Amino acid sequence: MSDAALHPETLAVHAGREVDAETGAVALPIHPSTTFERAADGGFPHGHIYTRYANPTRTHLETCLAALEGGAEAAAFASGTAAAMTVFQALGPGAHVVASADAYHGILRLLREVMTPWDLAVSLVDTSDLDAVRAAIRPATRLLWAETPSNPLLKISDLDALAAIARDAGAISVCDNTFATPILQRPLDHGFDISMLSTTKYFGGHSDVLGGGLVTGAADKFWERIRFLQGAGGAVPSPFDCWLVLRGAATLPLRVRAATDNAGRLAEHLAEHVRVERVYYPGLSTHPGHALAARQMKGFGGVLSFTVTDGESAAINVAARVRLIKRATSLGGVETLIEHRASIEGPETRTPRNLLRLSVGVEHVDDLIADLDEALANK
Repeated sequence: MSDAALHPETLAVHAGREVDAETGAVALPIHPSTTFERAADGGFPHGHIYTRYANPTRTHLETCLAALEGGAEAAAFASGTAAAMTVFQALGPGAHVVASADAYHGILRLLREVMTPWDLAVSLVDTSDLDAVRAAIRPATRLLWAETPSNPLLKISDLDALAAIARDAGAISVCDNTFATPILQRPLDHGFDISMLSTTKYFGGHSDVLGGGLVTGAADKFWERIRFLQGAGGAVPSPFDCWLVLRGAATLPLRVRAATDNAGRLAEHLAEHVRVERVYYPGLSTHPGHALAARQMKGFGGVLSFTVTDGESAAINVAARVRLIKRATSLGGVETLIEHRASIEGPETRTPRNLLRLSVGVEHVDDLIADLDEALANK
């Protein structure tokens, strides 16, 4: 049976994993070696030279990532930002990038403070507005970078339409799929060239490992360039980190669906709360991208944002009063996290000052509702 015929729950458990031929161990071994022995003739009979270029444990993880995203190949990175940095570097100076204006602030900072001085031209647009995307395209446009659902406003962009715009412009299309994961959305199925992931988040799933990944639909020249830059620059994860992410991937479908169910319940509850101005969650029928999300996703995800009445100080106070939910920056772990995003993003933020982002975990949803109700009730 081919991987294409398997369901994601099965792929998550089996892709990239095999019984160890030497010992019969069901759990994969970790190969911490940085170097590998040559044959007498100087060749590398086992296919590995040096861990900066490839490592057996990393190869297992990359096989899993490619299978889940439905791609031809994958590259595991030391972080999601390292993966994005390598894509931007592969373009070369003078190229133009059209990117989501509402996106992970680390990517926006990378574009603004590192790549723009490197002579990469960048246009930030609302990628949910297709006319705005078309208007931003230039003759020098080499890359369309989308993030859907977006961070932190949960905007939904039309993957099929964006991929078509990029193709017509002769540009490469990349989607940050961190919020949705391949369990809920596979950008390559919609015509995107590359899907990007911060595996720190849902893949690792336990807030204890840093990682990133790129999955390509075709091993073309641009992909070869990415691979070269990764090896030359050393933006690679350790074998142990790869092993942790691969272990987390086995339960990815279960955790994503549990978090999605909880987030839906929380979004509905918060939408009716007297101290909540607005809830940003594509699972709500009032969300402007609800119909599109329902069409291109298999669920609405485990992240939501909401704005609190009475301004920024009230929002910060709500985050300070939760007891069960943790005040921390990240998402995709088993525990529910809350944060005041504008404070995290700094002076360049476009995020409403009274907005709180929730990464919903797998706790019992009634306990999460009670915790938020108590925090919102106190003045």
